Amino acid sequence: MSESRSEIIRLVLVDDHPLIREGLRLVISHQPWLELVGEAARRDEALEVVTRQQPDLVLLDLLLADCHGLELLPELRRAARQTRVLILTASRDRQQHCAALRLGAMGVVLKDQEIETLLRAVERVCADEAWLDHSLMDLLLREDTDSGRLADSEARRIALLTEREREVIALVGGGLRNKRIADQLCISEVTVRHHLTSIFNKLQIRDRLELAIYAWRNGLAVLPEASGARGNRQALSQTSRAEHMAQMIHYDWSPGAGTKNQKMV
Repeated sequence: MSESRSEIIRLVLVDDHPLIREGLRLVISHQPWLELVGEAARRDEALEVVTRQQPDLVLLDLLLADCHGLELLPELRRAARQTRVLILTASRDRQQHCAALRLGAMGVVLKDQEIETLLRAVERVCADEAWLDHSLMDLLLREDTDSGRLADSEARRIALLTEREREVIALVGGGLRNKRIADQLCISEVTVRHHLTSIFNKLQIRDRLELAIYAWRNGLAVLPEASGARGNRQALSQTSRAEHMAQMIHYDWSPGAGTKNQKMV
């Protein structure tokens, strides 16, 4: 899969089942582009090894013996700001999956999926791409859609956006990378990143994935239409839009994607 990679991906595995850890240890040992730098079965062990190793990626189970993964996830992100988190779980609770994404995870893989699926997810997430299937994207888009109008606090945050920031948001929601946004707006990529940082601060949003979903929900962006739409190019249904977005979602979600040490806000 990744024989030509020039950089090794350093992993920490957090799972309280010895058999799962042993199996994954074996799988990782056969991938020359992966290095397992730590394991943990409990909360305190996970925080210690992640703080010490500052890995590229944490594979995190949601159901640990002494805590829930959703409780541990924010602590892991504070302990290692540049570390990405990929959920690896047997739980099929989609609400928990959505909650994990809200807390900063970049994808979810079920334990009954093929090893190749997990390896692809690891590779994509470490390239700053989200790993979501269409049903999870659909659920993310449906959340809070019955709330009616925007809450006053939400409307106030949106009102703080400048016209240029709204343009950037619309292009992010349309699936454009930073370079294409810069070209379309005739500005530099550095300026795009500055706009994204300002947008994240104003909207109290952590990353590009959350921004795209926020924009689609609140009318700040329109989901891209599927390529080859026929005739009058009618708007896609929410489910098919979600499926299409899951298929084309492989673009840089972080404001500085492609720059490994860029701070994630």
